[in-house]
Amino acid sequence: MARPSSSPPQTVSVEGRRLQLTNLDKVYYPATGTTKGEVLQYLAQVAPALLRHAAHRPATRKRWPDGVSGQMFFQKNLDASTPSWVPRRAIKHRTSTNDYVLVDDLATLTWLGQTATLEIHVPQWQFGRTGTPLPPDRLVLDLDPGPGAGLAECAEVARLARTILQGMDLEPFPVTSGSKGIHLYAALTGHDDALTSDAVSAVARELARHLEAEHPDLVVSDMKKSLRAGKVLVDWSQNNGAKTTIAPYSLRGRDEPTVAAPRTWAELDDPALGQLGYAEVLERLERDGDLLEPLVAGHLSQLEPTPERLATFDRAPSDRLTTYWAKRDPDRTPEPMGGTDGGAPAGATSDAPSFVIQEHHARRLHWDFRLEHDGVLVSWALPRGEPTDPKQNHLAVQTEDHPLEYGAFEGSIPAGEYGAGEVTIWDAGTYELEKWREGEVIATLHSERRGSRRLALIRTGGRGGDDENSWLIHRTKDQPGSGGEPRPGEPSDRRSGDRPAAARDAGPAASAPAPRPMLATTAPPAELARLDPDDWAFEVKWDGFRAVVEVFADDAGRRVRLTSRSGQDLTVTFPELQALADMVGNDDLPLVLDGEIVALDAGGRPEFRRLQQRANLTRPRDVEKARRGVTVDLVLFDVLRVAGRSLEQSPYTDRRAELGRVVDPRRPVHVPQALDGDLGEALETSRLMRLEGVVAKRRRSGYTPGRRSRDWLKIKHARTQDVVVVGWRPLHAGSGQEDPAVAGSLLLALPDADGSLRYVGKVGTGFREADRRQVVRRLRPVDAAPLDGVPRPEAAHARWAAPEHVAEVSFGDWTSDPARPSSDDPPRLRHAVWRGWRDDKTPADVVVET
Repeated sequence: MARPSSSPPQTVSVEGRRLQLTNLDKVYYPATGTTKGEVLQYLAQVAPALLRHAAHRPATRKRWPDGVSGQMFFQKNLDASTPSWVPRRAIKHRTSTNDYVLVDDLATLTWLGQTATLEIHVPQWQFGRTGTPLPPDRLVLDLDPGPGAGLAECAEVARLARTILQGMDLEPFPVTSGSKGIHLYAALTGHDDALTSDAVSAVARELARHLEAEHPDLVVSDMKKSLRAGKVLVDWSQNNGAKTTIAPYSLRGRDEPTVAAPRTWAELDDPALGQLGYAEVLERLERDGDLLEPLVAGHLSQLEPTPERLATFDRAPSDRLTTYWAKRDPDRTPEPMGGTDGGAPAGATSDAPSFVIQEHHARRLHWDFRLEHDGVLVSWALPRGEPTDPKQNHLAVQTEDHPLEYGAFEGSIPAGEYGAGEVTIWDAGTYELEKWREGEVIATLHSERRGSRRLALIRTGGRGGDDENSWLIHRTKDQPGSGGEPRPGEPSDRRSGDRPAAARDAGPAASAPAPRPMLATTAPPAELARLDPDDWAFEVKWDGFRAVVEVFADDAGRRVRLTSRSGQDLTVTFPELQALADMVGNDDLPLVLDGEIVALDAGGRPEFRRLQQRANLTRPRDVEKARRGVTVDLVLFDVLRVAGRSLEQSPYTDRRAELGRVVDPRRPVHVPQALDGDLGEALETSRLMRLEGVVAKRRRSGYTPGRRSRDWLKIKHARTQDVVVVGWRPLHAGSGQEDPAVAGSLLLALPDADGSLRYVGKVGTGFREADRRQVVRRLRPVDAAPLDGVPRPEAAHARWAAPEHVAEVSFGDWTSDPARPSSDDPPRLRHAVWRGWRDDKTPADVVVET
């Protein structure tokens, strides 16, 4: 029996929800002494990953109120004591209707921990926002060892299943279940609304039967216990819509607090493979991130509720936009149709979300007020515009959510269509959110055009009633400053096409080419172990586009030019970085700096996939539209020339001191300091900050433009590799249902010393749907393979491309040493996951990252 608890109750606020936590020192796991308080702490720390894989799915729960040595309660239905704010959905069964909890937020997860829920089980499908059950979005195989078998046998079966799944263009991800076996998950791609749980179950069943037929001494697909001795059951039945599987990162109610933990394929090769405890899982999550993230990032959301209409869209839609889509025909209106990318929201900015107010000359003149929130523009119609007097509230009528792209929309909606009339942008910018809860929003808007102001939106209609969309918009008495005239409805001599001169200009012209940046070398462990902090400085490795930055003065004033490492002019693509010109002095011009262009997530960390949304744009309208979704920052870490004088021969320490003198940084420009301590401490700091890695720089070294030097050594936490794309295979290639306009996977190569290419594998996961379609338009087709050595199964159905584009993938390992390629055992990338195009590099820049 668990020992009695004596700790007093604690009332806490979690995401605005008040919960009373009791008996925090009650022991839930007697074998390890793990308490309820420690369980709650684990749930809080693991929440970002656990919620990613459990959200929007009806959860069944296993509760141990007296700890794992006491009685277990299996619970589906929510009872009367459940807080009203816990998200839920009803499912009608044959004899009853149950309300299931949706584990969508940290507050709900904390409430589950308070109610002694240790195990959370979810199906392979999600609810849409409207409550419509969506088609399954993942396939799962439960590898369960029978008597006399163990994890080693499960790992062997997992490898066999992986080969088959990859042949179906499904990349599986292993999870040790926290109990006895291994789960394999694979994302189901595409937006086939006819896909059903029964159909997925049938595929999984046939796969299990095939494994059993091919390996009868190892695999069994029948549930009968009498058949399972010494074998591994491939349980396909958990793909049934009524069945559930332990959620990834959930605790287990066993003797010790083990966890359903994602693993790498390399780990499955370890003979000592075992289940992981919760402390190990937290350490791994901190170090490696969520190994299952591609399971979410790579698959496409299913459509609801009208597949015939929505199938016309060439992106994976968010279920929050179904009302918007239902009111619009993409063949009849120029309005953007929008969608989601399976990862971070396309419009999430690095520093603040966006707002837009659009003047809408429809049947009646009104203004549309839109705030970026949860990946969409939450929208209200303002018949009288934005209020300017705190004593005068204006009516606001909430309308359907709009896609983020709508924030840049101006144009004419044709007669006869919903909202027909002229739309122009009256104001736009970013906002600081003070409060967003049901029925109340308070935000401070920031706009170059109309200044800053603090506004509140309050719902006046009852939730769920006929007037639930009725709100008031109020200008608060306390304001951040003056500005904001004229209000909507008053004359204005500026239209949305007006831009400051600095934003209109394409950027400075310069006659001399920019120098190429100095490059770092990937260092082997033995060399890293010898690095003395007295001789070496350790900097953050930034995950972005490298750029040489020139600041100089001409007839138009101080200007900035940005050049990629491959010589591409990036100035027009990132116009907001012209702000650097105001952070340097005239006496130091012309100035040449070295840095990295990054797109920061909400936590201030560089995210390369976000940066991809700003890449390769040159048309001012396209650039401005992309800026509404993703802003960029510039991180500076070296200086090459000051006042035209070269510093390339000066030691690193002198150059860094000079960089700190000549630049007075402020957002979006940063000059970060080197990391404290030795290499181990620097790596640990970067891990805790969840950054890409560390660059070690020899303190006495000079700057060697365009050369890869051992005076700069790079160390990454995750393995990534630049590759040359040599072809692609259509989605579902060979299935008879392939789509010639959508890439299912890309074929990859590396250049050898003589310039020839050698095949290193393919990548088929980590893509957004838009990526898969853009590949076909980007790659230049050629008639024959530009290299030899592509295995016949992967060359089948291939479309070959000119080897001129570089991409980046993350991966688990090489099959053999890539530095010593052998025709008998050619090196291949294991578990490659797409990260994005490297338009800043050419094939000649690609080297093996050992």
